[in-house]
Amino acid sequence: MYVRLLTHTPDPERTVAAAARLCYSATGAARLYEDLSVEQVDKLLAHLIESGYESPTEHVTFTFAIEGVSRSLSHQLVRHRIASYSQQSQRYVREQSFDYIIPPSVAAVPALKARFHTTMATIQNAYNELLKAVPAEDARYVLPNACETKLVATFNCRSLYNFFRLRCCRRAQWEIRALACAMREEVRRVAPRLFALAGPSCETEGICYEGRFSCGRAPLASHSRGQGREE
Repeated sequence: MYVRLLTHTPDPERTVAAAARLCYSATGAARLYEDLSVEQVDKLLAHLIESGYESPTEHVTFTFAIEGVSRSLSHQLVRHRIASYSQQSQRYVREQSFDYIIPPSVAAVPALKARFHTTMATIQNAYNELLKAVPAEDARYVLPNACETKLVATFNCRSLYNFFRLRCCRRAQWEIRALACAMREEVRRVAPRLFALAGPSCETEGICYEGRFSCGRAPLASHSRGQGREE
């Protein structure tokens, strides 16, 4: 898996702080942006995070290059709808020699790993045969969920909070959890204060809302929040 933060809103923490300060100031946003001290930015961000006042964080965005992930992962990723995606097309990019992702549970058992490789080879042969007779957009129907794909994804900060809360959780599917953790590391490099407490509730609140599905890392909340996680 390869994850890289391609670009982001310049000085995202100052931008969020200025947007938050504007709500309670007669001064314009441009002046606030220039005049805020580092200490004021720190104080405003701490207040936003502590109070759960997240709407100002929607003003900053982060764009990621994502490679070496499966179509199974990408089908989960696009369920996070407050984001923008561009994905490598199997209609226009031919897959005569496609790469694929092997789940760790399969890779750990030599017989299963061998069977997996054999199955992928069978699918590859079927795809190549179909490609000689039908358009690529039709041949792709035999390609597996394991097929490797590449994406560009753009999230605003508030949407990333939700993404990290759900997908950094130990109950999330292994591949998208690895992606979420890698993305979190990327944004923490450029906006450490904004994302210091981004993650599942066991990390941010010290409690778990997963009910009977909890991994036991933190005490259960008195009620389930009904996160509606889809895998």
